[in-house]
Amino acid sequence: MTPTFLFDIDGTLVDSSLLISDVWRQVAEEFGADVQEILAVCHGRRDSEIVPMFFRDADVPAVLARIQELEGAGTDLVRAMPNALALLERLPADRWAVVTSGPRALMAGRLRSSGLPVPAVFVAAEDVTKGKPDPEGYLAAASALGADPGRCVVVEDAPAGVAAGRRAGMRVIAVTTTHRADEIQEADVIVGGLAEIDLVTE
Repeated sequence: MTPTFLFDIDGTLVDSSLLISDVWRQVAEEFGADVQEILAVCHGRRDSEIVPMFFRDADVPAVLARIQELEGAGTDLVRAMPNALALLERLPADRWAVVTSGPRALMAGRLRSSGLPVPAVFVAAEDVTKGKPDPEGYLAAASALGADPGRCVVVEDAPAGVAAGRRAGMRVIAVTTTHRADEIQEADVIVGGLAEIDLVTE
C-alpha cells in the first residue's frame, strides 16, 4: 500500500527561488531591512511570522501587502521542479496533499502556472494557527486524508518544514534544492531531487 505523501510547495514541487529572492530584496530595499538576514531564515515559514522579525512594527502591514502584490505578479518566474508532475501522477488522488506556508490563492496559482495539479487536500497559511516548524499543518493534512501520521511521508526542502514533519511523527524526505544537506540533516532521507524518490508499496 502506497504511503500518504504530504508535500511542501516552494522549493519542493515548484522552483520559486528566483521570485522569492527578488521579492525579499525589493521589500528589504523599500522598507530598510537586511535581505541576507531574511533569506537565511525565511524558507518554509509564513511571511506573517518572518516580517515582524526584520521590519518595524508600523511597517508590517504594508510589507505584507507589498509581498503579496509582488509575488502575485511574478508567476512567470516559477517552474515545476524536475520530475514533480511525473511523481504526482503516480500517486492516487487520496494519497497526497500539500502543506504550504504561503496563502492558498497564491500557492494554488503557482501550482497551476507550473502545470501541476491542485490536490483536494490543501493546507495553507490561513488554515493553521502556528506555522512550520509547528506540526499543525501536517497533522491537519493527515487528518483530512484519514491517514495515520505514522504512515505519512513528508517531502520538504527547508529546515522548518523538516522539523514540522518530524514533530508530527512522520517520515521526512528532504530535497537539497534550497538548503545544503547538513542544514536539513534532521530528515530521515536526503535526496538531490524528486527523481530520487521511490514510491514504496507493501
